[in-house]
Order: sequence, then structure tokens, then C-alpha cells
Amino acid sequence: MGVKVRGSKGMVRYMTFGLLTLLFSVSMTVTAYSGQYEDAVAAYKRGDYENAYRLIKPLAQQGIPNAQFDLGNMYENGQGVPQDYAEAMKWYRKAAEQGNAHAQLNLGAMYSNGQGVPRDFAEAEKWFRKAAGQGNAHAQLNLAFMYANGQGVPQDYAEAAKWYRSAAEQGYVSAQVNLGVMYDQGQGLPRDYAEAAKWYRRAAEQGDAKAQYSLAFMHANGQGVPQDYAEAMKWYRRAAEQGYAKAQYGLAFMYANGKDVPRDYAEAMKWFRRAAEQGLGEARSNLGIMYYEGLGAPQDYVLAHMWYNLAVSALEGEKRENAIKNRDIVAVKMTPAQIAEAQRLAREWKPKDQ
Repeated sequence: MGVKVRGSKGMVRYMTFGLLTLLFSVSMTVTAYSGQYEDAVAAYKRGDYENAYRLIKPLAQQGIPNAQFDLGNMYENGQGVPQDYAEAMKWYRKAAEQGNAHAQLNLGAMYSNGQGVPRDFAEAEKWFRKAAGQGNAHAQLNLAFMYANGQGVPQDYAEAAKWYRSAAEQGYVSAQVNLGVMYDQGQGLPRDYAEAAKWYRRAAEQGDAKAQYSLAFMHANGQGVPQDYAEAMKWYRRAAEQGYAKAQYGLAFMYANGKDVPRDYAEAMKWFRRAAEQGLGEARSNLGIMYYEGLGAPQDYVLAHMWYNLAVSALEGEKRENAIKNRDIVAVKMTPAQIAEAQRLAREWKPKDQ
């Protein structure tokens, strides 16, 4: 069992399927009804859904696409009327067929979720594509996700990257992160760490913890950017403070190994513990090392054994085997009573709130 605290390898793959965007329209295409429509919007904004519904429904029945979308929205959310997905679908479809991009997005999302209709990814893709073609960033993100995961369409990373880029260029954080992942992994695009770092940075600057972690990892390892431990520390800390477990682990690793900061085992233990509380097996294993060696806390074989036991339950493959070996090394130095206590602590252990 070595003393050196291990660092994490690899980056998180981040694909998220953003679904329903629920917007009450604020524009009107037919000025003759603008007063009534504005009254409906005002009622909706103040939470007077019954009046909003009363004012919107006649406009929807007269074929106003924004009003049809809004009426579908109210049925979907049970605002002013009982929730009714089938009725929501009906009104979304009417607006979508007239080219309303928000309705096309929500219609696609309802097909994707199986709300009001049987789940149908092919139909979802059709409506997402229509909205995406009008520049709707949320639909572009959803369409990209479907191509990346082969939902309703053959898996096609190049097509996914195309749509992620369209949404990313509009500032959509999830799309920026996913485009960074695709450059990072070389999926649908030539692997390009510099481009990956660029898109991670854009998302990181908007506060996305996953992007902050990925950017920190690239600075720590000199991937696509010059190796810069100070930058790595900055971004690990931002993500760690948002509760992102892998960033907490990365920050702990930096403190444990004195990367751009004086080596500080107590601080390392603090961040390893936070990551361990979230179930990260590598962090649990490192806590086992630190208690075994007395780094950042008094030497404690019982707690070392406990953390190795918890690591074994969270790890797989070679990492799990290493945790078992290390636990057995600790056990040699323990009495049967101490081992029984460590096992009890592991059984009864519960994570603390972050």
C-alpha cells in the first residue's frame, strides 16, 4: 500500500437531454387581437390562470398560433384547467403545424416523454428538427442528444456535433459542455483538446460545474492548454464548492500532492471526505490511505479499514481489488475487536448532507 495519494483519470462524459421549455408567449402575430392577448399575458404573469385561460382559448380557437401554444402550455401544466396531456398535445400540434417553434419543441418533448401519446422517438426527432431549423437552441440541443445516443435516428456523432455547435454558439451551456466532450473524446470531430478547452471554458464561465471540472482537469494535465496548476486549482475549487464530487476529489489531490499550494493533508482530507460522502470510491480509498498513514488526521486503523470497506462497495475491477488488498494490509495490524468495529461502522455509515 503506497503513501502517494492517487489522482483521478479521465473526464466526465456529460450528455443531458433537456426537454420541455415552458414559455408563455409574449408576442402577437395578429395585431387585431393584441389587446386581448396582452390582457391574457398579464393575467398569466400575476398567477390568475382562470382569466388567462378564458382570454386565451377564443384566440386559440380562431387559429392564432401563439395562443394555441399558450393554451397547450396551460393544459400541460394544469394552469386554469385540469392537467390534460392529450389536450395539450392537440393545441401544441395546431401551433406547431403553423410553424410555432416553441410548440414544435414541446410537441417533440411530449413524444419523447410519452405524455399524451405513446413514446415515439422518431416523431420527437421530426418536431425537434423543425424547431431546430428555426434556430431554437433547446430543440437543437435535444436533436443533438438524439443523434449522440441513437434515439429515433441512427447514432451519428457528426450530426450530433453539428447541432450541439448550433446551440452552443447561442450560448446554451449544456450544448457548450457536450461540444467540448465531443472534441475531447474525438466523437464526430477530430480530437482537439484546444477546442474542447475553449468550449468547456465558455460553459465554465457561466457557472457549469461539470465544465469547470473538465477545464480544471485539462489545466492540471496540460491538455489543450499550458499546464497551469493555479488555473486548475481555481476551476476545481469553483466546481467543488458547487458540490461536484470529481472536482472535490481533484482539489483534494492538489492539496495532498502540493500542486501550486503548500501540501496540506488536512485540507486534502476535508475535500476527499466531501467526495467520499457522495459515493466516489476513489475518494473513499484515499481516505483509507490517509487514516492508515496518519496524514491529515491521527493514524486510525479502524477508520482506515472502514473507508476501504466503503471503497470496495463503490469501486469495480482493478480499483476494487486494490482497495481489498489495502484493507487486508490494514487488518493485519488490527485486533479482531477493531476489525469488528470497523465493519460495524461501515455497515452503519450514512452520508452527511453536503
